[in-house]
Amino acid sequence: MNLGPDPSWMFDFAGTVLPIFIVVMAGIIALSAGRGLLGWFRNNRMPVLTVPACIVAKRSEIRQKPPDESSISRAVMIYYLTFELEDGDRVEFKVNGSEYGVSAERDRGRLTFQGTRYHGFKREPHYSFMEER
Repeated sequence: MNLGPDPSWMFDFAGTVLPIFIVVMAGIIALSAGRGLLGWFRNNRMPVLTVPACIVAKRSEIRQKPPDESSISRAVMIYYLTFELEDGDRVEFKVNGSEYGVSAERDRGRLTFQGTRYHGFKREPHYSFMEER
């Protein structure tokens, strides 16, 4: 007597598809963690450099955070400054909001960084004098 569709597909899913899915997800997580650790070690091996630089661009982006326990999603602002070094190379670093707020394009100063890790920017004062008439 046949009581409906063959239930053996469930055993195929649990015995074949589910383990493959779990292995693939674990691999993706391991690769992400490995890339993060590799970048951290690479930055630690680099020298801390302080070089003359000029801010050539500012940008920000908004990222949505997933809802937390209170089921409210949040928006997070991320700030970036792009510096041009003496040799013409440009580098971009993520900075905090207060650093971003006091920075202006064409500010000149001394940039301190280590690999892709931003340490700070010390502005050089510049003055403009109006001509006397």
